Amino acid sequence: MTPNEIYYAIQAYLDTKIPPSAERLKVGKTPGDNNLNVTIAKGQEVPDSFQNIRLKWVLGTKRDYNGFDSTFELSFDKKYKEIVLQSYLPHIIARANDLKVTDKVLKLYSRSHTQRGGDDSYDYTGDWGFTTLKHPATFDTMAMDPELKKAMIDDLNRFVARKEYYKRVGKPWKRGYLLYGPPGTGKSSLIAAMANYLKFDIYHLELNSIRSDNELKQILVSTTSKSMIVIEDIDCNAETRDRGDSLYQYEPTIAKLTLSGILNFTDGLWSSCGEQRIIVFTTNHKDLLDPALLRPGRMDMQIYMSYCTYDGFKTLASNYLGVTDHPLFGEIETLLKNTEVTPAEIGEEFMRSDDADVALGGLVEFINRKKIGGDRMEMERATKVDEGRENDDESEGIGVAST
Repeated sequence: MTPNEIYYAIQAYLDTKIPPSAERLKVGKTPGDNNLNVTIAKGQEVPDSFQNIRLKWVLGTKRDYNGFDSTFELSFDKKYKEIVLQSYLPHIIARANDLKVTDKVLKLYSRSHTQRGGDDSYDYTGDWGFTTLKHPATFDTMAMDPELKKAMIDDLNRFVARKEYYKRVGKPWKRGYLLYGPPGTGKSSLIAAMANYLKFDIYHLELNSIRSDNELKQILVSTTSKSMIVIEDIDCNAETRDRGDSLYQYEPTIAKLTLSGILNFTDGLWSSCGEQRIIVFTTNHKDLLDPALLRPGRMDMQIYMSYCTYDGFKTLASNYLGVTDHPLFGEIETLLKNTEVTPAEIGEEFMRSDDADVALGGLVEFINRKKIGGDRMEMERATKVDEGRENDDESEGIGVAST
């Protein structure tokens, strides 16, 4: 930690110790933060105690060749010098680090771009622009299977606590997650919940904007530690598609970004730049991805975001309507077992009314309509299959008659 970092650590710590009798304070506000920052002003004394030792801090100034610098002066009985240096100051630094995480204003980064001519394409400058991440999603609000949610939280906790473990086994301190499932099942919300839980910034990356493997390396190096790199809809990039797929059509003249470059991005030498980094891929179609992208070490945990379960529905009902039980719950549980409904669809229905009776009744009607539509589509598919078989039989009969 540099001297400036020590100064700011002391400042952050003392801001939590300002006495009610303080006469001189400074008030400010950080962009994107709704709260006022209250700090001590020059000359203000702040008392503290540590292991029954009485201490006193004073904010002052000192003149050097650059002008005036703010300083913190600490007074205490000299017989406690070793305790202060060996225990008290490290305690302040540790406490300041905890406060930094708690009070951190999260950022959502994306690459800056300018629009070309009159078409819809863009030139990316390579610079990261950011906005404040204010997504309210948390694990408590996620309509996920409870066991899957717990496994996810446990995995994140284990990851952030294992710095020495990763060092001992000789692996970069990073983790890869693949979130897959139908649209509307909460993949983007889960990413926000992860960021809010860990207090990690998010770097949102569009692979289609990357023109070469070298550019991808430069982008990786420009991200910070304790961050999440998110690539959504990874299956939409030609290089990541499974080339064994009969629908795959490779056009080498289009993409200079290669699968090898993407794999090195996830677990190659360049992936070791920085620490506590999480890489998240999302896809609606896991089966379309190249198997090389999914092996352990690249995607360490693969999380299926399913259609809404009854447990997920109860979470949504509690979040949106403030109810944990209702006469319609049993009927809805039965309907959800036989009908594919996304959490997003249920949330949309709940937003139509604040009245639980009205909202839940509307949801029952919505699921029934969807079930009828699904049954009709299934019948139409079955009819087409039967017609196809009949046509095959007729063709075989004509073939026999013509010999």
